[in-house]
Amino acid sequence: MRQTSPPLPPQRRQCRGKRPGSLFALALLVGCGQSSTGLDLNPALVDGGARPIDFASSANLGDGGSPIDATSSMGGATTIRVHYPAGTHKLTMRGAAGGLSWTQGATMASGASDTWTWTSTTLTGVSEYKPLLDDATWALGPNYHVTAGSTLDIYPHFTTTVGTVSKLLTNFKSTNLPNSTRNIWVYQPPTYLENTRAALPVVYMHDGQNLFDPALAFGGNPWMANAAIDSAANTGTCATGSACMNDGDCGGSSCQTFREALIIGVENDADRIPEYTPVADPGYGGGNGDAYLKMLRDELKPKVDAMLRTLPGPADTAMVGSSLGGLITAYAGTTQSGTWGLLGVMSPSTWWDSTIIITDVKNSAAEKPRLVRVYVDSGDAGTDNDDYMNTAKLSMTYQANGYTIGKDLDYVLQHGGQHNEIYWAQRLPGALAFLLGPR
Repeated sequence: MRQTSPPLPPQRRQCRGKRPGSLFALALLVGCGQSSTGLDLNPALVDGGARPIDFASSANLGDGGSPIDATSSMGGATTIRVHYPAGTHKLTMRGAAGGLSWTQGATMASGASDTWTWTSTTLTGVSEYKPLLDDATWALGPNYHVTAGSTLDIYPHFTTTVGTVSKLLTNFKSTNLPNSTRNIWVYQPPTYLENTRAALPVVYMHDGQNLFDPALAFGGNPWMANAAIDSAANTGTCATGSACMNDGDCGGSSCQTFREALIIGVENDADRIPEYTPVADPGYGGGNGDAYLKMLRDELKPKVDAMLRTLPGPADTAMVGSSLGGLITAYAGTTQSGTWGLLGVMSPSTWWDSTIIITDVKNSAAEKPRLVRVYVDSGDAGTDNDDYMNTAKLSMTYQANGYTIGKDLDYVLQHGGQHNEIYWAQRLPGALAFLLGPR
């Protein structure tokens, strides 16, 4: 694998790497202040690998992967509810303020349904805290954060550090695609395995055999999707990209991680081109994407939601794919936004049928419900330069539809990135961090 240099901080959206005469060079120039449309056309420039995690845009999510129940008012009672099946064990809380200390735990009140509660009326501002099992075993991952006046639910894990990958469904057959069968894989992260009170977001990924196992992955290069979430379950990240466990490790800035999620890997089959394309291309055929998406929405997702502890709504349901998988993911956002609220569009085959997906996205501006977050990326190297100019157009189209870079849209250009699994694996952690939001 090629050596990569450290990623740039998110705020450094510089105008460099321009190619004279190219559309993308024009996009970068416009993004540097020459825009008459108000669009931010300059991507996050990454010199290899995933860029630092930026959670600034992930509002309305609290530590632990569940929404904040009460909006912070910077005053009044602050309540933290820890959901964990402790059995004969007890939970305590340690922290930096609100009557807590880091040297001795405060007893939490045990309640129904494995809920443990801590309340403070003296907390001000934002503070770090962490629960412990029997005041001896710290919750894994970086410290949690709480804002004064809020009520927060968290679902920690204390002992399990690695998730599991297994075959969820063997030879899954669809009525929408009667001529094919496929295996469906599932990754269950540490919190899901240990904390039976936790329901999690779900990330559906195409080309499922390429996600986890070198023996199955194309070219022997898996995306290591399980490792990306295992890492998030155990370690935080500073805005600079360095690993951390508390804000002190980040020089006082916030140490954060992103939400754990179940991953559903949907294997491709001999009909990959037809299934991953919305319409036929004159040179390649295809065009059975609607049936494939109906299979995912109407047949597979209900099974997954029945078999696993999922958060089934669109704000917690992602679709991620690359190449033709990126194409069908973008198309799903134009036809099934009520199911897939989070889209990871990686190195999409935007060129398909004369960039028909750009027209489809443009025409979906009024689609309801609106997508929650969209991540778009590409490299700029290899024999086809990873089709980066058309991907830039796709990002512009989302922005023209009202999506804002750094809020509900992320657009990343990886310098030196080529159109293959090695580089998609490098960018996946950043994509998941943006789509899933902070823990």
